[in-house]
Amino acid sequence: MPNRPYTYYDLTISICTKCLRKVEAKIIFENGNVYMVKTCMKHGREKVLISTNIEYYKWCRDFIKPSEMPHRWNTPIKYGCPYDCGLCPDHEQHSCLTLLEITERCNLKCPICYAESSPQKGTFRSLEQIEFMLNAIVENEKEPDIIQISGGEPTIHPQFFEILDLVKSKPVKHIMVNTNGLKIANDKEFVKRLATYLPGFEIYLQFDSFEADALKELRGVDLTKIRQKAIDRLNEYNISTTLVVTLKKGLNDHEVGKIIQYGLEQKCVRGVTFQPIQSAGRLEDFNPETDRLTLSEVRQMIIDQSGVFGEKDMVPVPCHPDSLAMGYAFKKDGIVTPLTGMIDHNILLEGERNTIVFEQDENIRNMIFNLFSLNHSPSSSALSFKDLLCCLPKVDIPGEIGYDNVFRVIIMQFQDAHNFDVRSVKKSCVHIAHPDGRIIPFDTYNLFYRDEKELELKKIQEEIMLTR
Repeated sequence: MPNRPYTYYDLTISICTKCLRKVEAKIIFENGNVYMVKTCMKHGREKVLISTNIEYYKWCRDFIKPSEMPHRWNTPIKYGCPYDCGLCPDHEQHSCLTLLEITERCNLKCPICYAESSPQKGTFRSLEQIEFMLNAIVENEKEPDIIQISGGEPTIHPQFFEILDLVKSKPVKHIMVNTNGLKIANDKEFVKRLATYLPGFEIYLQFDSFEADALKELRGVDLTKIRQKAIDRLNEYNISTTLVVTLKKGLNDHEVGKIIQYGLEQKCVRGVTFQPIQSAGRLEDFNPETDRLTLSEVRQMIIDQSGVFGEKDMVPVPCHPDSLAMGYAFKKDGIVTPLTGMIDHNILLEGERNTIVFEQDENIRNMIFNLFSLNHSPSSSALSFKDLLCCLPKVDIPGEIGYDNVFRVIIMQFQDAHNFDVRSVKKSCVHIAHPDGRIIPFDTYNLFYRDEKELELKKIQEEIMLTR
């Protein structure tokens, strides 16, 4: 009998990239890659590369853990995922990180921008509206893990520090500010004031490339001097900083290792986050057929280029393993030691699915426990999986080992209409607070719920109701 040229692995629900209606999608293995094959009755067949590593794709299934729920739901189940956001009771993960967008306006007009921000777009949200959105996050989470103040460019908001004070007054464990760095580079007093919000505060700094041409293509302007000046300011006050790299295939992906090495050399930098471009929002000179990167491709670049992280050091993050991968390292006196590869991933204790065990010598175990765990003694030989493999390490301890010594590399691949998988989007843990109080996954917000996109969503919802 003739064989198919591929191996059929699974079936899921995706969406058509043209009309955003739900379609069945096969997951297949072919020529060492993982593809999604879907057919819209109106717009035809699509075949989308979703992973270049079959074994890693299957490995992600081993990192699924019991879902952690928010304390309340915001919307009912009415139209089916992804048309009910959110969060609706069908979602499978609370907000590990929630974006609080305080303005649509920006001091740049980047050719690549999921929010389509610009100096002309939108207004500054009022303190009252921001507090309403913030309260919605707190009601959902009680004690939010991370709130990221975002935009547009949040640092240009005329009430920026009042907003920061407001967020600080809430029971939020960690605050981030998502910024392009222009204000930080050009205003030392601004940075000096930022330092007063430490600890539990971090800058999420746009840092895409060292090359002028790449920056012009992604940001519309050469920001190399601005980036270095911003880092110099942040180093001066040792303000915890994550470098955030928007990756485009063939443009800046050869710089992955160089950026990691640069981050390791900076006093203030706690890690690097790599974000392949999400095909949503403003996308000038971006061809989704040729310019998209998968998580597995970025992971391999880190392994090949960093000189630090090996095959076992970049692992799926359990809350959303299809879209998040992470590696930890310990840095001290110029020596960098990867930590994540020390985990025995095969040991998940019965009834304790969040627990892992290290098989290394006692000194290494003790160091790792001091870094990542307050709930277990070093002699217990158990470490909280959740505390290690989540958005931030748990390091609120005195002494020489602390957050300054931890370096993390994260791959954060947001889903778009091309790689959309309803199984995965239900596990999305990075969310955005909608102005009306809904808490919506980042993946679906930029597809269906931002600005005029909700008008098209309403058409889809009406069609669904007509078929009942």
